Amino acid sequence: MKVFAASSAEIDIRNPEQLKQQIATIAPDVIINSAAYTQVDKAESETEPAWAVNHHGVRNIVEASSTSTRIIHISTDFVFDGTATSPYHPDAKVNPLSVYGLSKLAGEHELLTTAKTRSTIIRTAWLYAAQGKNFVNTMLALMASKEQLSVVDDQRGTPTSAHGLADVIWRFVERPQLNGIFHWTDDGETSWYTFATEIQRLGLEYGLLHKKIPIMPIPTTAYPTPARRPAYSVLDKHKTWDALEHRSSSWQHELGRVLKIKVLQQDKT
Repeated sequence: MKVFAASSAEIDIRNPEQLKQQIATIAPDVIINSAAYTQVDKAESETEPAWAVNHHGVRNIVEASSTSTRIIHISTDFVFDGTATSPYHPDAKVNPLSVYGLSKLAGEHELLTTAKTRSTIIRTAWLYAAQGKNFVNTMLALMASKEQLSVVDDQRGTPTSAHGLADVIWRFVERPQLNGIFHWTDDGETSWYTFATEIQRLGLEYGLLHKKIPIMPIPTTAYPTPARRPAYSVLDKHKTWDALEHRSSSWQHELGRVLKIKVLQQDKT
């Protein structure tokens, strides 16, 4: 199978004509849409960019692609309001609290109403990788430069390694019969505070950090943000596990794996 990976500069899903031309040239069997506007707080005051990518961009993909082209779309836990006390099933009631969540839900709706039989929606959460801007890399940088940190402790969810998610996306590519909504994160649940303490513990163990600093748990009210976050957004993954015959590793295991990748990257520089 031939893979064509494009940056947003190469294929801009906000541009219907460019998108149509690119898709016609490539003629893909499967389109994996990982494009998203993810500046959650900024979206509250600058709504147009979020809707342009997360909703209208999805519509553009549907309209530009052949009716025989499968679409795998990455969505988010932000479609839920966080009032649940047990993991959200894929068919659970949605109720976004933010512009980001609303725009992502609109993208899902676009697929389910216009390309349902050829679309797979994978909701994920708390995504991070060895590179790029994400919670893990931000925490490592702050832990190396600050004397102490305060991290929210009353929002619960599950961290997700982008490396593990990529593997699961490929498993869906190989199973074209799996359409509809699925959930994927690493296994278990935690708070941002506990996630941060584990980042520090493993960062020290692997030599990515050289000093331990105090990390203080705080409530969400002590760290107000323009966009409301779901207080609880653990996703139930049993449907995915059963369909793929593949279970998530624990979030602690995946965090260790990603930090080991960072060590290898540093050794090469």
